[in-house]
Amino acid sequence: MANKLLIPVDFSQYSQKAIEYACLLSRTAKHSLVLIHVFTDHINVYRNSIENTDLLDPRVAEAKNSMEKLISDIKEENPEIRISSVFSNGNLFEEIEKIASKDNYDAIIMGTKGSSGLDSLLIGSNMFDVFQNTQTPVLAVPYSEKAYRAEKIGLLCNFKDGEIDVLKQATALYNQDFELLLIHINTADESIQALDSKFAAFIERIIDETGIDNISYTIKTQAFLIQYKEDISSAIDSVIADELLDVLLVTKSKKGFLRKIIEENIVKRMAYQIQIPKFFAKSNI
Repeated sequence: MANKLLIPVDFSQYSQKAIEYACLLSRTAKHSLVLIHVFTDHINVYRNSIENTDLLDPRVAEAKNSMEKLISDIKEENPEIRISSVFSNGNLFEEIEKIASKDNYDAIIMGTKGSSGLDSLLIGSNMFDVFQNTQTPVLAVPYSEKAYRAEKIGLLCNFKDGEIDVLKQATALYNQDFELLLIHINTADESIQALDSKFAAFIERIIDETGIDNISYTIKTQAFLIQYKEDISSAIDSVIADELLDVLLVTKSKKGFLRKIIEENIVKRMAYQIQIPKFFAKSNI
């Protein structure tokens, strides 16, 4: 376990919510926080300020002052949490990938604007690009005035080894003290009896391998998709709303080419539509 969380910071209310969520997690799992600010509007603004103080850009000084105040405020509310900061400049997801590859992190936590408007697509694309370009899990946290909880967590389930691997990665943040809901979209139109048998065996494996034992499941059938004219992504959204999920776990595994294209499109749509915190993780299984 790395016991470290990496949080991109732009000093907006959205990254502030990501920090609040990280602090909430850290109270239980005792993570240290690393805050990273990337100067994306000028290619060498930060590097030049380090190498030649005569070229110091006021934006660098402003960002450093903002970071110092931010860390001071966090420590005042959470004196037990260890916090450090990193500055860089360049492409956002490339710089985050560089930092993440140098050390082990349990997750990269990114604030998002939610699921409405053009800005949310731009923020969503940033988050998806980070996820695509790093092996570190990405936890997308939408802006919300409500208190964040992690009492009921959903896992998209196709009975794959990689899903259990991602569930293990998630327990580094949430431990095992939550209700787990397995969500299966029955696009193959399998019988309920066959799926019940698969769930029984899969749940037994989860209990054995993760220690999580408060588990239930739900199935969305083809008939449901046809009747309500829903696609897979919207069916997942309906489960989130109906089951009052606090967090959703999304797995990206190594697959055949065609399935990979299909699943990546679904993952991308879910990355652009963030109603609740979503934990995106990769598995090589």
